[in-house]
Amino acid sequence: MSESENPTSQQSEPEELKLKRQVGLVGGISLIVGTIIGSGIFISPKGVFLNAGSVGAGLLIWFFCGVLSTFGALCYAELGTMIPKSGGEFPILLEAFGPIPAYLFAWTATVVLKPSSLCLLSLTFAKYALTPAYGNCDSVPESATKLVAACLILIVVFINCASVKLSTKVVTFFGIGKILSLIIIIIAGIVRLGQGYTQNFQNSFEGTTPGVREVTLAFYQGLWAFDGWNQLNYVVEELKNPYKTLPRALVASMLIVTGLYLLTNVSYLTVMSLDEILTSNAVAASFGEVVLGFMVWIIPFSVAASVFGTCVGSCFTAGRISYAAAREGHFNQVLAMVHIEHFTPAPAVILNGTIALLMVIPNDFDSLVNYYSFATWAFYFTTCITVLYFRYKMPDRPRPVKVPLPIPIIFSLSSLCLVLAPIIDDPQIQYLIAVVTILLGLVFYIPFVHFKLKSQVIRNFNIFLQKTLMVSLPEETTT
Repeated sequence: MSESENPTSQQSEPEELKLKRQVGLVGGISLIVGTIIGSGIFISPKGVFLNAGSVGAGLLIWFFCGVLSTFGALCYAELGTMIPKSGGEFPILLEAFGPIPAYLFAWTATVVLKPSSLCLLSLTFAKYALTPAYGNCDSVPESATKLVAACLILIVVFINCASVKLSTKVVTFFGIGKILSLIIIIIAGIVRLGQGYTQNFQNSFEGTTPGVREVTLAFYQGLWAFDGWNQLNYVVEELKNPYKTLPRALVASMLIVTGLYLLTNVSYLTVMSLDEILTSNAVAASFGEVVLGFMVWIIPFSVAASVFGTCVGSCFTAGRISYAAAREGHFNQVLAMVHIEHFTPAPAVILNGTIALLMVIPNDFDSLVNYYSFATWAFYFTTCITVLYFRYKMPDRPRPVKVPLPIPIIFSLSSLCLVLAPIIDDPQIQYLIAVVTILLGLVFYIPFVHFKLKSQVIRNFNIFLQKTLMVSLPEETTT
């Protein structure tokens, strides 16, 4: 959280040293789809049906989760084209509300949200990659899971440090793979529908009537599976023709994911009744045992491949948060540096991977991380109300994308409900701990950002990192 010196001696680069615009429309769609579709749709969509109380209500909630996520993506499209800077919510909150809210977002995302997400994804990958060797997920040793997860994180960090093009190609390849995996499930479901397996859809709205609490929890579960729709805002400065690519990629991605999720759930229901879904810990695996026969191994393989692509995409965008914050002087300046040959924010990517590796060590941190999930929706709410704030404060500012006013209103109110509902329903000390952890960022903000306290030790350490990692400050701080 302090500044460092510029490199003492650098040869003149043949190219301007800054992040390059290398992500096109296909790469953008792949990044969003590849990040959204992780393990959730394969493993346990039962959370939605459990709280919905019936098949019909569950499918409706899946649909409206897609609609609400699309509303959020449209709000971010307006904000991302209005403030075309990388870093996701950070530059938006910085311009709307000033440095402290922006810093707290960057602090929370960098220290907790993004690394914990990468860690959990890597552990999921390890468990399913090792399943064929041990028979089932429950038999996989914890030590083997952690070792494979750590190796995966190192591979993901290397890919994201090596090349932006390589990262997007990997995400695109595995994005296509996970879509094909879902299509296999969908085709199998269509075949079974044609064979007359429709009994689970009869009287589909019969069952328990969900209350406000149950509907909220069902949405919470479904929206978790859709999380990742905002990923392209983290790399706005690396998009080719961002004013067109950003909104088109966001809308196309949400249509693809919503359609795939609905059809996949329909396919599950051609094999399993509602009660069977609610008792299964891995719905796709249960589906595969009935439909795929000797090809049942394709489910754990698909989950592992899907999660690998999601890990690469998650790490790709996570590094841009601390990079954007450091560029504004909120984080250690070395995090704002770019590799002089690969043009990637290597220090920021390595930081994300390092924290994720540390999170692999504890025996059980999942329960703690879950209490931070509401922070994600708190920042979604805060960010989307800036659409309304900017409309009032800056009505004449150019907006290449301008969404209808009801969209940010609906999304903001929905986000606020998702933040408050779990706290009101079951207030626990962990939520207070999470808030305190977020505010703990002020301990670093006040001396190092507000008062610009400098340390020669940190300065020397930064110079060492610059030489070791072969990084330097970009020639331009914005594009």
